[in-house]
Amino acid sequence: MKISLKVIVFIAFTIQSTYAQTDMGKMDYLRDVTSELRKEWPNNKTINLVFHGHSVPSGYFKTPNVNTLEAYPYVTLKNIKRVYTSAVVNVITTSIGGEQSEQGEKRFTEEVLVHRPDVLFIDYALNDRSIGLERAKIAWEKMILQAKAYGTKVILMTPTPDVKEDILSPKSELSRHSRQIRDLAKKYEIGLVDSYRLFQKIAEKEDIKIYMAQSNHINEKGHRVVADAIFDFFSEDYK
Repeated sequence: MKISLKVIVFIAFTIQSTYAQTDMGKMDYLRDVTSELRKEWPNNKTINLVFHGHSVPSGYFKTPNVNTLEAYPYVTLKNIKRVYTSAVVNVITTSIGGEQSEQGEKRFTEEVLVHRPDVLFIDYALNDRSIGLERAKIAWEKMILQAKAYGTKVILMTPTPDVKEDILSPKSELSRHSRQIRDLAKKYEIGLVDSYRLFQKIAEKEDIKIYMAQSNHINEKGHRVVADAIFDFFSEDYK
């Protein structure tokens, strides 16, 4: 079967465009938000960052201890305020410990969009193992579509580790959920914080337990890893 030159050029262009979007995503995706963050009174406005998910963004370290100010949403706030000193920024956590994405989607309109998020972070994969890939995908897509229709910038989060799984195995449940989340980010052309890949790279060099408060919750050091990855979306102009 012969493939015409026109088809080959189209395929090459499509691949190139896909890679370009991936490479440029963090530089451009929050450009409008960072522009607002740079404004000074009286021209500035409040920017709402909403973190939706389970126990990790809620701040659970070793259950039942909740270390809100050391969790990645508030470490992100500290990072942003170090750079954008004139900005008014709200960090709002709508996450609930033990929840999975189907439950999070059911309360999405009344408990998430009501906060008028400028940027929304979704982090459910650890608990989505209980409902499986197919059901999780449906729930994530519903939230993504609602948020995009509202005009919110959406950033998906791949999971942080669970030491009961082999983080370096491509067959683990969290690896499979991570791949699905990456695919959703590409499909909807939205942001991605690939926490799982970051911790995989760490695990190649050192014991991942150094970053854990318990088997499925990261500690303060682990939260800083995630917060630093989030800050990449806000810091490109300053590197």
